[in-house]
Amino acid sequence: MNDSAGKRSVLRRISPTQWVAIGLSILAVVFVVENRGKVSVEILLITVTSPMWLILLAMFIVGWIAGVLTTRRARK
Repeated sequence: MNDSAGKRSVLRRISPTQWVAIGLSILAVVFVVENRGKVSVEILLITVTSPMWLILLAMFIVGWIAGVLTTRRARK
């Protein structure tokens, strides 16, 4: 068995879902690197200064939690 055949067999074992996860992970890393600048956000009387990617991540998590809390579960 040569090296090229061994590499092909490893690549074939990766499912399409795993390829999507790898792609999204790469996009997330690029997003963080591109958005390292600090921003100030005012929430009522509190001002928070943080990298933009961290603020956006926090808002994503808040939205995800709100979605989980407001969706109805399917009946079994």
